[in-house]
Amino acid sequence: MNWEPWTGCYPVSTGCNNCYFYGPNAKRFGQNEITKTDKFDWPIRRNKKGEYCIKGGKILATCFATDFFLPEADLWRKEAWAMIKERQDIDFLIITKRIDRFKESLPEDWGDGYDNVNIGCTVETQALADQRLPLFLSYPLKRRFIAASPLLEELDLSPYLAKVDHVTVCGENGRDGRLCEYAWIEKIQKQCQAAGKTFWFKSTGTRIRTQEEVVKVNPFKQGALAKSFQLDITDGKRLF
Repeated sequence: MNWEPWTGCYPVSTGCNNCYFYGPNAKRFGQNEITKTDKFDWPIRRNKKGEYCIKGGKILATCFATDFFLPEADLWRKEAWAMIKERQDIDFLIITKRIDRFKESLPEDWGDGYDNVNIGCTVETQALADQRLPLFLSYPLKRRFIAASPLLEELDLSPYLAKVDHVTVCGENGRDGRLCEYAWIEKIQKQCQAAGKTFWFKSTGTRIRTQEEVVKVNPFKQGALAKSFQLDITDGKRLF
């Protein structure tokens, strides 16, 4: 399930260039104004019986079509944190390319983190990994993972894996999606295996090179193709 309390976004790094949601060939290209959505209070909405509309035990992907840490959403985020805290029976999954704004965006009672919040730091290149991940690992968090998405080059994440729970990898989707190399994905998987971390190859992206062959993949088949490579490392729990 997805919760998008606000909409609108704008590029912050090279991984945003062909954004499937706001990029040059996306329906929402140019939608840079950050506005609340009609589902802003969705996690705490109740039905006529007084029950929460979203049942407990769910994983709620939060701001997957925007960024939870956009500065334009600073005032709304305080309300969002309050809703997240109220719904301790839901796991909130947040992925961001703006981890540098994490510390200034926390609620006053954050402490060492909320039990039901899992933050994912996106990295697309080695330079961005080396820039973002030391910050990410320095912040107080109970649950954290790395999202190599979109994966644009070979990455060495091994220096950062000790303090994360999981790694997810995706190629770049969209008409202009840049090439992803299977060898890059396999290398990250081996790094996770050596560190004893779970790993999920979520999606191939639009173009992937496997054994010297470049394959163009239908958007609806990218997840299934990724799964077919059997690279996932699980611990018996649901992957992110």
